[in-house]
Amino acid sequence: MSEYRFHLQKYKLGNRYACPQCRRKRCFARYIDEEGQIVFPDNVGRCDHEQSCGYHYSPSDYFKDNPDANCNDDWRYKTPIKECRKEKPLPTFIENKLMEQTLHGYSVNPLYRYISMVFDKEETERLFALYKVGTSKKWGGSTIYWQIDVNGNVRTGKIMKYDDKTGHRIKEPHSLVTWVHSELKLPDFTLRQCFFGEHLLTDKTTTKTVAIVESEKTAIIATHFMSDFVWLATGGMNGCFNKDAVEVLSGREVVLVPDLGATDKWKSKLPLLQSICKQVLVSNILEDNATDEQKVNGLDIADFLLMTETPQMALQRLIKQHPPLQHLIDSLGLVLVEES
Repeated sequence: MSEYRFHLQKYKLGNRYACPQCRRKRCFARYIDEEGQIVFPDNVGRCDHEQSCGYHYSPSDYFKDNPDANCNDDWRYKTPIKECRKEKPLPTFIENKLMEQTLHGYSVNPLYRYISMVFDKEETERLFALYKVGTSKKWGGSTIYWQIDVNGNVRTGKIMKYDDKTGHRIKEPHSLVTWVHSELKLPDFTLRQCFFGEHLLTDKTTTKTVAIVESEKTAIIATHFMSDFVWLATGGMNGCFNKDAVEVLSGREVVLVPDLGATDKWKSKLPLLQSICKQVLVSNILEDNATDEQKVNGLDIADFLLMTETPQMALQRLIKQHPPLQHLIDSLGLVLVEES
């Protein structure tokens, strides 16, 4: 139980709402009163889209605007409710067998189809196998980013729908994102997220620097270009930046590679990481080299890496311009050969 009287509702199916500012659905968490004495209006809460929206109307803001709503100042301090605090429950795990059953069906996986146009299918299959990326039938075919912890336990899986032509997430008319544990309707499920790619932190990779990005897709793409790093993803601007989750980085050399616009936010996480990591720094390479337009759009390192056309991208562009070329390639059994 939270030691703060007022706090955001913990996530469960059905308690995320439309943001009063950006109007996007299922991205707004409301504040609640732990003591059940005050019921806040529906606009008191925080939007998940911190960069693009940034809406956050806290209880403190509400009481300043409505001084008669609270008869005392107890809300300003931690409420002494230690007597009813419970031990933090252990995370619930999903059977590995279920995860393994999703590691195929890539013909309907839009992210797989997109990355296959950027790299070849052999490399795409290697990357998907490395990160254990799955396929869901939801929305006619979606991507599952399994969160597998350092001990090989499956914490959950994030299901996301992509456009197979652009590789961008489907956000209109609303973001198509859900969770495996929600879809399975598992009873009494305790979610404790871990880094995407955490299972790659093995004894064999202890000498490699860990690079952390926000997007799972970015971690996969960056691994192709810079395999000297172990690429992990937080799954969100604030995801996994908590004391429990970062313990797996103990003794590691870590570099944070935030999206454009998130650098200052991620720099605020340095004290948390410096207490356990061998070395940690925040990369400014994107901020130092991006244009104003790129900063507004919040590009990440994968966007920059893909600005240079790969041979596979060039071939796909030619096929799009001249569709019969694909038939010729298939008929003759031609294979793309890159110059060494």
